[in-house]
Amino acid sequence: MIVGIWLVRAAVAQTWTLRQCIDYALAHNIGIKQAENQCRQQELQLSTARNARLPNLDASVGENFSFGRGLTAENTYTNTNTNSTSFSLGTSIPLFTGFQIPNAIQLNRLNLEAATMDLAKAKDDIRMQVAQAYVEVLYDMEISDVARRQIGIDSLQVARLQALLEVGKASEAEVSQQRATLAQSQLTATQADNQQRLALLALTQLLELTSPDGFSIVRPTTAVTVIVPPLPDAVFQEALAVKPQVQAEQLRLQGTEHSIRIAEAALYPQLSLSGGLGTNYYKTGGLPADAFGTQLKNNFSQYVGISLNIPIFNRFQTRNNVRSARLSQENQQLQLSSVRKQLYKEIQQVYYNVIAAGARLQSSEAAERAGSDAFTLMQAKYENGKANLTEFNEAKNSYLRAASELVQARYEYLYQCSLLDFYRGRELNF
Repeated sequence: MIVGIWLVRAAVAQTWTLRQCIDYALAHNIGIKQAENQCRQQELQLSTARNARLPNLDASVGENFSFGRGLTAENTYTNTNTNSTSFSLGTSIPLFTGFQIPNAIQLNRLNLEAATMDLAKAKDDIRMQVAQAYVEVLYDMEISDVARRQIGIDSLQVARLQALLEVGKASEAEVSQQRATLAQSQLTATQADNQQRLALLALTQLLELTSPDGFSIVRPTTAVTVIVPPLPDAVFQEALAVKPQVQAEQLRLQGTEHSIRIAEAALYPQLSLSGGLGTNYYKTGGLPADAFGTQLKNNFSQYVGISLNIPIFNRFQTRNNVRSARLSQENQQLQLSSVRKQLYKEIQQVYYNVIAAGARLQSSEAAERAGSDAFTLMQAKYENGKANLTEFNEAKNSYLRAASELVQARYEYLYQCSLLDFYRGRELNF
């Protein structure tokens, strides 16, 4: 137990990439494990359907006692006690079931494939949730870094003004104002750190980790270039061929055809072959009887039979079952259409998110350059006494805010582009 806890802590202590987070979540998520169990359940049902072709085998042993008046061998009634022992072994083989068995096999095979697609869909959902939580952590990490950079700049200014105060070149009010600014920056940093810890907690909970202590993530260093994304219709056509939620509903739609045929099987005659072995021992009280072994040998018998069951009228039960199966097919067709429409809506949303994120990134790059130039100029003016402290702080805050928004815009664009590629069947990574 101690070794297991140590291994978990060692795993948490490493720096995690997005790929590592996704892989770990897929291996430990409870919902994924439940979906895997559903696949195993469908495997068992498919095995049961296949085994329906096999003959069954039943054995029975009976012991009967009779008291009071009964029919004798002389065809008279008398008060007597009898006992009998019987043994039998029987089997039956379905020869024709109206194609119910092969259709049941095909239906369960399709259900297994659909359950496998459901498992893939559950994994896709976890991938998207982890990626979104990962980006939230990146956002908060950037905000926290900006807050610490602001503390560094404000601390230098406090020290600078304090030195100027000592030589009479700054006022006590200016020093107090800058100290208040530093305190506000420290409060902002504390709030940013708290938000970052909450984001890390949300991510570790998705990974089913016991604690976020020691957990950290890798910041992507991929160069970002704004490109023209593929149109939603093109992405949708690719998604139809690879997304598991669509494939699962298509498989279930195919299965409804076999469900109809299973219901129609009750309209056909049922033919079966049966056979068995049997023997018995019989003893009447007060009368002589052959030995137990002798009777079992002498009474040994075999039988083979064939039976044909022809349905004529079952209160319209079969007819209604067929109609119900056809309605289920119509509902499944509607379900497939609904899933396809929902997928297209999601792709549309992501496409326009990519467009918006690209525009935001380009605007943020321009704003960051302008903010940097403005801050450099204002810093020079302030140090030469040509600008006051308020103007310096405003330029500083504007630049740091622009720098933060640039990094956040870069992360958002990377995420949305990766998400659009994910709908095309590619790995979710950045």
